[in-house]
Amino acid sequence: MSTNQAKLQYLAGLISSCQKCPLFKAATHPVPGHGNPNADVVLVGEAPGYFEDQQGLPFVGNSGKLLNKLLDSIRLSRDEVFVANIIKHRPPNNRSPLPSEILSCAPYLKAQLSVIKPKYIITLGRFALNYFFPADSISRVHGQVKNIDQIGQKLTIIPVYHPSAGLRNGSMLKALQQDFLSIGKLLGKI
Repeated sequence: MSTNQAKLQYLAGLISSCQKCPLFKAATHPVPGHGNPNADVVLVGEAPGYFEDQQGLPFVGNSGKLLNKLLDSIRLSRDEVFVANIIKHRPPNNRSPLPSEILSCAPYLKAQLSVIKPKYIITLGRFALNYFFPADSISRVHGQVKNIDQIGQKLTIIPVYHPSAGLRNGSMLKALQQDFLSIGKLLGKI
């Protein structure tokens, strides 16, 4: 087992016993994140949904199926990336995370990013974007490459619409597909 893998497993253990906010009470499983512990690309979403809560894995429902197609379109597999959410337990009825819940979970995502040290972070949706850039709007900045110094490292962040938005809205789906093609070019995958 690699050092990064061991560190991520340790964090997953902390997440499974976390009781910093009430979300753990109704959750079936924690969803710490999954993927390559040495990934160059980390995808960050908002929070687990129903299927993620059932399986303990991020992006396994319909949004996950679309995410897989988007990754395939730029020749990236789920095995090459790490996928996580800001929130590690499912909010009831898929409601938006509360600021206090984001604050409680923030140290886990920061720790995961510190371990993995990705070259790129793709934020999926407005909550993930606002985690890094609180004043930005996803409709204004999607697809743009943004840089930030956080957790003691320089991060390159590319915000895109959440796959669930693409499933509900054809124009957002088109933007999502275009943004992924741009990401593929940036990564040298296209």
